[in-house]
Amino acid sequence: MLWNTLQEQSVQLDWSFYAPVLLFVLFCLLGVPIWATIGASVVLMLTMSGVLPMSLLGESLFSGIDAFALTAVPLFILTGDVLVRTGLSRKFLDVAEALTCWAKGGFGSATVLVCGMFAAISGSDAAGAAAVGRMTIARLVESGYPRPYACALVAAGACTGILIPPSIAYIIIGLVLGISASTLFLAALIPGTLILLSILVTNTIVNRRHAYEGGNMISGAEWLANLGQALKSGWYAFLVPGIIFYGIFSGRLTPTEAGATAVVVTIIMGLGMGTLKLSDFPSMLVSSAKVNGVILPIIAFSLPLAQSLAALGVPQGFVFALTSLTENYYLLILIMIGILIAAGCVMETTPNIVILAPILKPLADNIGMNEIQFSIMMITALGVGFITPPLGLNLFVVSGLTGESILKIAARAVPFVFFMLLVTLLIAFVPVISTLLLPAAYK
Repeated sequence: MLWNTLQEQSVQLDWSFYAPVLLFVLFCLLGVPIWATIGASVVLMLTMSGVLPMSLLGESLFSGIDAFALTAVPLFILTGDVLVRTGLSRKFLDVAEALTCWAKGGFGSATVLVCGMFAAISGSDAAGAAAVGRMTIARLVESGYPRPYACALVAAGACTGILIPPSIAYIIIGLVLGISASTLFLAALIPGTLILLSILVTNTIVNRRHAYEGGNMISGAEWLANLGQALKSGWYAFLVPGIIFYGIFSGRLTPTEAGATAVVVTIIMGLGMGTLKLSDFPSMLVSSAKVNGVILPIIAFSLPLAQSLAALGVPQGFVFALTSLTENYYLLILIMIGILIAAGCVMETTPNIVILAPILKPLADNIGMNEIQFSIMMITALGVGFITPPLGLNLFVVSGLTGESILKIAARAVPFVFFMLLVTLLIAFVPVISTLLLPAAYK
């Protein structure tokens, strides 16, 4: 990629860089759509700097989205939408509840698991928070959880939307950095599982301390009976994640092919159950198209943005500035994590990847960090930012869904942020967590 060839040097930036940055901040404050904000900033940067001819902008926009792997994004989004419309997502919840009903705090754990299940298919944390929140928050409150904590639990569980493969975030960062999405999916299995476990452990600890959820321990026979009944009535829902995971990780299907197969299977199942009608197709397609209509322009502007930043010397200047302050490996990683968490608080995953990956990747290369490890660390840190008080995006999603005070939800989210941050630090400082499942060539 273009930024892989950059040399470490001091760069003097002028208003051709600062003016687009100020425009970006202003448009964000005014609520301008993020794709338009990035696009306007790129155009202004090219106009003022003249580092690249404007005539290349159209070609770069097309090249930014001219990738076969990118077609997986709308397919996974559509699959998630169909799962909700057909009621198959509720089957996930039923099985997760049966799986965790053996102890106190079971439904809270089930909520986290179903967030992970749904996220693994839809690849969207916001969609997971909204879909799972509608199904679980009221029941969590009925089970004894305070509403603010129930909201925080769903917001934390939904963070796994970008962390558990097949995540759309890994497809996008793979395109931006030139890394195979299938490789990133395999690398993310252990880190994603650790994040999910950290949320489960946090909920268990908090629930035991405050005794939110009542209920008694049940016998092994009762647990098996409940689980068997749930699987009997909803086993077919797991055909969808089964196809996706087996297809991708066995190497038989690309992410795009797995997404296409999942869409077809989900639609057939919905039609067969009678929960999906042909009349639902227009609204279903429009709903998915609206989400894609936000993502694709951002990705399109990723290439001209990266080219402009590289031509201005921003990545190499950033590397030089930080390494001039300190050459401590651990401190530089902590700085990167801090930047990513702060960015995750205020912006969605896709624009963060498009903007920050070309800038931070040279720094990671400079300190010798494996590019796979860097990619996993980046996505995980952004995920932590989504529930970091007081601006985490998932906090606002569940607040809007329930009408609960954002500050009350934020206060209850602190334990989840702490344990997720610990996992992020492990990923950053222990490379084997991200590379254990990969062939030797990637380690």
